[in-house]
Parts: sequence; C-alpha cells; structure tokens
Amino acid sequence: MNTQRIFALIKKDLKRTVREPALLFLLLLFPLMVTIAFGAAFGGIGTGGQTSFDIGVVNMDSNGNHPEWSQNLIGNLTDVNATVVIHFDNNETGQEQLIDGSLDALVVIPEGFGDSCHSYWLSPFNGSSWLNSTVGLYVDSGSMIASATIPPLLQQVVIVTMFGEAAGSLQLPVEIGSPALITSSTLTQWDYMAPGIFAFAAIFLTMVVAQVMTTERDQGLLKRMATTPVKSSEYMLSQTLSNMLIAVVQVGIVFAASFLIGYRPDTGIGGLAFAFLIATAFSLVCVGFGLVTATIAKSADTATGIAFIFIMPQMFFGTFMPMGGISEVIGSFMPSNYITHALTTLFLRGAPLTTISIWIDLAIVTLVGITVLLMGVFMFEKRGRK
Repeated sequence: MNTQRIFALIKKDLKRTVREPALLFLLLLFPLMVTIAFGAAFGGIGTGGQTSFDIGVVNMDSNGNHPEWSQNLIGNLTDVNATVVIHFDNNETGQEQLIDGSLDALVVIPEGFGDSCHSYWLSPFNGSSWLNSTVGLYVDSGSMIASATIPPLLQQVVIVTMFGEAAGSLQLPVEIGSPALITSSTLTQWDYMAPGIFAFAAIFLTMVVAQVMTTERDQGLLKRMATTPVKSSEYMLSQTLSNMLIAVVQVGIVFAASFLIGYRPDTGIGGLAFAFLIATAFSLVCVGFGLVTATIAKSADTATGIAFIFIMPQMFFGTFMPMGGISEVIGSFMPSNYITHALTTLFLRGAPLTTISIWIDLAIVTLVGITVLLMGVFMFEKRGRK
C-alpha cells in the first residue's frame, strides 16, 4: 500500500469538497447553520441563561382569615429567577391570556389556602385535623417545556412556603392539581439538544459519500483508475480517511458555534477530546452506509433518496429528538444514539472520563462502524464499481 498515493487521493477528495458549493454547504456550512439556528431557538443565545416563564396568579384567598400565606406563596414564586409573575383579579381573565399564548401557566390560589396552611401548623402530626385545599394549575399545552417544568417548580414553591428553604417533608395539606413528577432545572432546552447536534451534523456524510462514489462511477473515473497503479484498498482507505477528517472539522465547527452562542458543556479538555474521538468513529458508520447506498443506487440522483433510508432513522431515533417507549427501543439499534448518549453523559451530567458507559458507547460505535464499513467496501467492490 502506497502512502503517497493515499495522501494524493485524500487531497483530491478535500479539494473536491472545497470547490463544490453543494458539498461544502452540506458538510461544513450546514452544521454551522443548524447549531446557530437551534441554539437561538432553544435558548443558547447570550450566556446560556435559563428559560423564563410568564405565570399568571389569581389570589382568591386575599381576604381570607390568613392572607399572609397566599402572599408568601406569591412572593416565593416571584423570587424564582425563571418566572415572571403577572397578577389577575379573576380566573376568566387569566384563562383568556393563557389560551392566546400570553401566559405559560396560570396559578389559582383557592379560598381557604391560608386556613389549610394554618391548620397544618396547629397540628402537624394529625392529618385528620388538616383543612385540605388544592391550588389550581393550568399550563400552556402548546409548550412542552412549560408542561414539564412548571408543575414541579410550583410544587417546590409550595414546599418552601410551608416549611422555608430547609424544607424536608412532602406531607402537606395543600395539593397541586395534576403535578408532573419531573425535577425543575435551570438548563435550557438547547443544553439538552446540543449533544445530539454532533451526531446530527455527521449523519449527512452518508449522502455525500453515496453521491461522490456514484458520480465517479458514472463518469468512468473508477474504471480509469483500474488502469493505474492505484489499488482498490488505497482508494477506499482514502475515502474513509478524508471523511473522518471532515467529521473532525464538523465537530470543531459545532463546538465553536456552540461556544460563541453561550453553550458551556460540563466537561474539561478530556471530554472535548473524547467528543472528537467518538465522532471520528461514527464517521466510519456514515462512510459504510454511503458505500452501501452507492452500491444500490443507479445514479447520483437516486443515491440521495436512498441515503435517507439510513439518515432518517438515525436522525429521529438517535440525536436530540425526545424518546420513550417503542422509540427508545428502536433508538438502541441506531449508532447515532450511542454518540448522543456518551456526549450527554459528559456534557450534561458532568461524568468523568473514567465512566464505563461512555467507553462502552465508543466501543459500540467503533465496532458497528468497522462492520458497516467492511460490508460497504465488500458490496461496492463486488457490484458498485460496475
């Protein structure tokens, strides 16, 4: 195997990428645009600050026997950095604002709320003597973030109101209407999506490889290459190495763009280096699927459509899309899911490099990448070059 010929072929592939506007956009500019667009849309612009919720409050216990409790509840809700509290005189007005999207949630403090709190402290260990009440909570059903975040946030505010900052008990005479059992977080939606962007950007290597290989085959380049000293193994290796290099550049672009719009992963230099490593391994998967696509496709045009058979499942079941139930089972078969899981563990959970799961993820991606690449090379050598 001649290293000089391999480097010459890699140089040829990189020059083609730079000189071809469509390839340059898809491989380099597209990851940049996706990162900036998603970062802006889901809270990444600025300093990575948290999402703010507009919460309306209707206090129906302002004239009760113990109005100080409702005032304390409103005050504690106002003190939460992620909320903007808006007062309403009646439930109807607040509901109108909620329906037209002006509010993220509406909290209705019922009559007798203060009596409930007071009855608890008169006899905190005798539940039969408590005067129970229910705080009404209406959340904007059009906002997934609000639906998941506001119920537990309000639950926490009620606990602080009842017990103070050092609250340790959850046995209350006051309930929240249909609360979601999810812990409130100051992270933005972009923080949760960012790890998946790294896999999302590299997935399209499959389509590019398929288009390039079918084009070079249709133009007769592969047949002419057979008359030169260049071996098939050298050609395939150059394709693999050049696309691995492009994957590294893509990760660098996503990192740079994310950092500029305020994203700060909870990891160090080692974690960032691991991201480059697992993205490089994932590029093997993309190149392999690209070769399989080039084998099946009869032209560069049909290669684009066929490539999406491999692209779409990995995009929807292995990047930043929410998963659960059957979709989570399907995701376990997607190589992109393992790169997203590893980077989520590093970037969001702040796990150290000694965490076994991220190395298992790397091993799975590498093993699948090598297997798919060898399968793609075999198929293309047998049928795709003709």
